[in-house]
Amino acid sequence: MLLPSLPSWFLLTCSLVLLFGSCDPAPTSEQSRLVLMEQFSRPEVGFNWRNVTCPLCKAVFTILDIALLSDTNEERVASAVREVCIRLHLADEQVCRQITELFRDDFIRVLQQSLLWPTEACALLVGPSCGKFDIYAPWNLTLPKVPKPPVTPPSPPKPGSPQSRVLFLTDIHWDQAYAVGSAADCKDPLCCRADSQAPKWRRREAGFWGTYSKCDLPLRTVENLLENAARDGPWDWVYWTGDIPAHNIWSQTRKQQLSELTVITRLIHKYLGPHVTVYPAIGNHESTPVNSFPPPFVHGNRSMSWLYDTMAEEWSAWLPEQALKTLRYGGFYTVEIQPGLRLVSLNMNFCARENFWLMVNSTDPANQLQWLVHILQDSENKGEKVHIIGHIPPGLCLSSWSWNYYHILNRYENTISGQFFGHTHLDEFQMFYDESTMSRPLGVAFIAPSATTYINLNPGFRVYYVDGNYKGSSRFVLDHETYILNLTTANQSPGAPSTPEQNPKWTLLYRATEAYGLTSLFPSDCDGLMQTFIKDDRSFQKFWYYRHKGHVSQLCKEMCKTTVLCFLRSGRYDELEQCDLFNGFKGEMARAARKTLC
Repeated sequence: MLLPSLPSWFLLTCSLVLLFGSCDPAPTSEQSRLVLMEQFSRPEVGFNWRNVTCPLCKAVFTILDIALLSDTNEERVASAVREVCIRLHLADEQVCRQITELFRDDFIRVLQQSLLWPTEACALLVGPSCGKFDIYAPWNLTLPKVPKPPVTPPSPPKPGSPQSRVLFLTDIHWDQAYAVGSAADCKDPLCCRADSQAPKWRRREAGFWGTYSKCDLPLRTVENLLENAARDGPWDWVYWTGDIPAHNIWSQTRKQQLSELTVITRLIHKYLGPHVTVYPAIGNHESTPVNSFPPPFVHGNRSMSWLYDTMAEEWSAWLPEQALKTLRYGGFYTVEIQPGLRLVSLNMNFCARENFWLMVNSTDPANQLQWLVHILQDSENKGEKVHIIGHIPPGLCLSSWSWNYYHILNRYENTISGQFFGHTHLDEFQMFYDESTMSRPLGVAFIAPSATTYINLNPGFRVYYVDGNYKGSSRFVLDHETYILNLTTANQSPGAPSTPEQNPKWTLLYRATEAYGLTSLFPSDCDGLMQTFIKDDRSFQKFWYYRHKGHVSQLCKEMCKTTVLCFLRSGRYDELEQCDLFNGFKGEMARAARKTLC
């Protein structure tokens, strides 16, 4: 069957579909939506399209489903997408051509295998008002019939009790093409590169150590971070939650991704030394196309073995063979850190709406959550405490995945003593409450700030102080510190403004307990801190400043503040939606928040 003549609206919507990896929310004229976009959106590909209407979307997918029945139409669809991207100036011509070519094969194959009905596809693109996610229908995990033990909330350790000092790295986003003096403002999705072209109306140049713009990091800044972190040691261990490559997602190759994985892994080895164990997790940028993580049922060249096998090889000095086995299978693993403390590293790409492979089957991909239940039950039986690390925070996951994770956390609240994530590039957290009342705090997902400057941020890293290695330890987070590289001073030496500092120091931005007047960071403390934010705007504005790693120009008031507080409370995605709707945001906040894909 030949592809019918395609009107412009069809081509435009095809471009939306094919470039589904983008997290750039659709612009709108409503003031409240603008506020939400400012606070949550992180432009990924930089396209500026508007949401299509529901009837239009359904018509488009009906045609698309018919067209893709024939393999001969694949090139026609890809060519149409490419041309509309160029003619409507959705991006630079080179970006349009490269990203269409990069995404086309995998995405079209997913559409052919997904059995996706137009109402389901449009519910995905436009929202629940346009259909129902039958393909993402609710699903429930099977929990063991073992009764939940009585709840024992953590108590502060005795004075002088041991503490574990844990370095946390996330979202490095090293840009090999970063060039000092290049355009810091450009029309491309990523600037500060050798080929970045500045707009006529503005010319800022990329700094030596980094730039406040939509730019990633030069390698020297990554090395400087690791050198300073090594000097600030010793560390009991390190958590590293992914996103190594830069945001040039339209031009990445597997060879490039693997090269950057290898370089950064070996630099961490070099600077932190052979006696510090690093526990990694996989980010959404490790793959190419970005966000594309087919579950293990996909075999051959489209499988993830090209990435997982290299990770297992590079990380073998840190992880035992059993952990490497599940890493090769699905990108997740478990390992004992110390007697009484176990780590679970999750592949959070199996919960991400932007992972288009989940359109084929989104029910517990790779059986990862069922595997997690097995690990937690075994740890409960042994009396172990468990830390969970991952890249994307659970509150930004697909609804059913997020609901099941929340349910697991409720069941094993006596066992899970820490959750650590990255991804948003900001310094924040999300709360978990008991499911029966949604009022008793039982868990906190700590979300650490990024190493990268993307977008308009100082580079940063996090240090956690955890209840230490002794009998009866809660293993909960007691405190944390955020360190930054102040680019304003780093790029200008004292007495020589045009010359960068040769060896800039990363400085302490704040320590949580001192900044907020807390005794610890137990779930009850973090819940109380949220209540303080509601009542005391000065404390909230302090949080707002720290959230952006000390580089923010405006205060966060009214709807902005409500938006942020909703996010902090919502460790489960449907809670974010309910808070969103309750405050009159009509679903826009939840959509913007889940597209925070940095």
